Parts: sequence; structure tokens; C-alpha cells
Amino acid sequence: MFREKIRVLDCTIRDGGLINNHAFDVEFVRKVYKAISSAGVDYMEMGYKNSKELFSPKEYGLWKFCDDDQIRQAIDGVKSNTKVSVMVDVGRVNIEDVKPKAESPVDMIRVASYVKDMDKAIFMVNHFADKGYETTINIMAISRDQGPELEEALHQIEEESKANVIYIVDSFGALYQEPVEHLVKLFKSIIKKREVGFHGHNHQQLAFGNTIEAIIHQANYLDGTVYGIGRAAGNCPLELLIGFLKNPKFDMRPILDLISHEFIPLRKKIEWGYIIPYAIAGMMNEHPR
Repeated sequence: MFREKIRVLDCTIRDGGLINNHAFDVEFVRKVYKAISSAGVDYMEMGYKNSKELFSPKEYGLWKFCDDDQIRQAIDGVKSNTKVSVMVDVGRVNIEDVKPKAESPVDMIRVASYVKDMDKAIFMVNHFADKGYETTINIMAISRDQGPELEEALHQIEEESKANVIYIVDSFGALYQEPVEHLVKLFKSIIKKREVGFHGHNHQQLAFGNTIEAIIHQANYLDGTVYGIGRAAGNCPLELLIGFLKNPKFDMRPILDLISHEFIPLRKKIEWGYIIPYAIAGMMNEHPR
């Protein structure tokens, strides 16, 4: 499955941080960045840029805030073409605290939003684009928002936003292949000036299969995580995704080494992956909380 336009984004540290309050140490993040870079992955998402006025640094680790200095500490000296991404949630970041791209190690800012907050998301993404960043809008909980409000939001994004990519996010791991096909086709029918992406969760063991379905219907930005780590049942395993893509720029071996040395021991400390409570949440289209 080779297509030149496809870009892979690793969100191991960002989504994995949702199960340990973002408390990975800098050396662990650096090891992940080295492996991701050696594997040829296009982007690595470090975490969230959240306001320290809303979230206490005493309760959360470094990657809840993604200070530029901490990111530099994790990536400096690593020979890499992998771009750095961070995520912001509507209402959880002071956008004026984000420095212009010329002063930051971050390349891409992804704005996570529900359909109901699309006005705010577009304002934020345009602000970050004007500061020089690549940008995306990630439409969360899309298994709950597939009516006329979604179509209105997509038209608004197409007409008003400066986002480079619009993501379908299966937050609850509730989607099956048919609705993935429907959603990608819907997005592509409205979103003409930018790419469509897909981010799956693995509550029903479908994150990888649904990502393949999205690829088939021309979604070109794809999310994965090392060994499937992520909130609740986790995400599409990065190693499976790059194995499927058959692109010679990817090398799975650094990821497999990283899993062996770091993630198998880590899984003894924190739990992720398929388990029955999250499977039921996915079947019921409910948030894993």
C-alpha cells in the first residue's frame, strides 16, 4: 500500500501520556524520538500545550505542558527529519503563550475540538498558522457527531480555516469499517483544499483495520503509537501501520527494538490495550471514563 502523499504521525508520548498523567521522563522521550526518527516516521507528537493556570505542574508531568526548552532537551543532537507536533484543546491553552514558529522547536500544532466548538477551533488554528506552524483540526468524538452539524462544521472549516489537515477522531473506539468509509468520503466531498487524517482507538480491536479503511478511501494523514500505547485500549500500533504501508522510507526495526527494550517493561507498570470494560465502552459508543 504505497502512496507518496501519505504521512504518518506518532502520538506515543501524547496519547500514552493520558494513562500516566504525562509523566514520562525526558530520557524516555528522547529514546522514543530517536527510534521514531530512525524509522522514518514523519511527525512525533510530544504532548499537550496546556495552561499551567488550569493544570498544576505538581499533578502532571512535563508533557502536559510541552515547554519548548523541554522539547529541545529531548530532541537536540538527534539527526532527524521527523517533525515535532503538539496538541492543544479548545479552552485549555493561552494561545498568546505559544511563541512564533521561528522561536520554537515545534513544527505542527493540532487543535482538538468537538463539533460544537468549531468557531473557537478555527480561531485558534488560524492564530497558530499565522505564527508559522503547520496546523490540523482534530474533530473528536465523531461517532457521536455525524449529523448536519458535522457537515456545517466541515463547510466552515473549508471556507474559514487555515488548517492543513482535518482529522476524523474515533475517540470512543466505536467506529466500524462502513462508517469510516462514509466519514472519509464525506470529509473528502467537502474538504477540497487540505488533507484528511484518521486517528483510531482500539477498544474493539479495530484501530488498525479502520486505519486501513481510511487509507483505502484516500485519507493521507495517519496516526499510530508504539506498541499501540494510548488512552484506554490504546491506538493503532505504529509498527503494524508502517509495515502495511510498504514505503521504503520506513524501517520497522528501530520500533521493534524500542518495544523490546522499553515498552514491554513499561507494560508491566501501566496498563493499555484490549480489555473488556473498554470493549463495552466502544460497543456502547461511550467515553472510556
